[in-house]
Amino acid sequence: MTTAEGTPFLAEPVHARPHDAAPGAPGPGVPASDALPDVAPRLRELRRRRGLTLEAAAARAGLSPAHLSRLETARRQPSLPMLLGLARTYGTTVSELLGETAPERDPIVRAGRSEPVEADGWTYRQAGAAGRAMQALRVRVPYTGQPDRVRVHSGEEWLHVLTGRVRLALGETVHVLDPGDSAHFDSLTPHRISAATRGGAELLFVHTLMQSAAADLCLGGDPARRH
Repeated sequence: MTTAEGTPFLAEPVHARPHDAAPGAPGPGVPASDALPDVAPRLRELRRRRGLTLEAAAARAGLSPAHLSRLETARRQPSLPMLLGLARTYGTTVSELLGETAPERDPIVRAGRSEPVEADGWTYRQAGAAGRAMQALRVRVPYTGQPDRVRVHSGEEWLHVLTGRVRLALGETVHVLDPGDSAHFDSLTPHRISAATRGGAELLFVHTLMQSAAADLCLGGDPARRH
């Protein structure tokens, strides 16, 4: 299901909200625990703080002015993709829109502090702090001789080849990266990453994620496997 603006809804009920329900409340059949916090005041405050009119902010976020107005007055609940678009428009994070307070984090990541995690034959080592807007990993990609699955998701990705060679397919174009080469691309571009040498490849990998405890509703799965 999509909105008039073409944005998919993930949790919004398809039926109308009863007239006696509170503004922004979930519709029938939607548990209260699944509803997003009331973000209407923060959306309105951030837009005004940025000096944007309703029309200008809506155009940047890919919404109609009427739809953004309903979000700001709690007559509609935003989907998570909408929150991501609005966070980018206002230069903030989904966490701030949801009123979440980030805990204090250690800025230093010591070698060997985190255990490697394996998924689909790939080996991941954390190279950055958890819960940031960017997730940094050191990744070992095995050689399989077969192309990896195509991935498409919100955000950006950056990779830097340390050892071996990497085959990177972006849409219909295939690139072969040597040690020292890097790539930076929009994750909404269909992409595949695989080792091009029999000894496999090792790379540094950074990608952006929605910063919210509710992000799994949109992205799903283990964070290590969202690349």
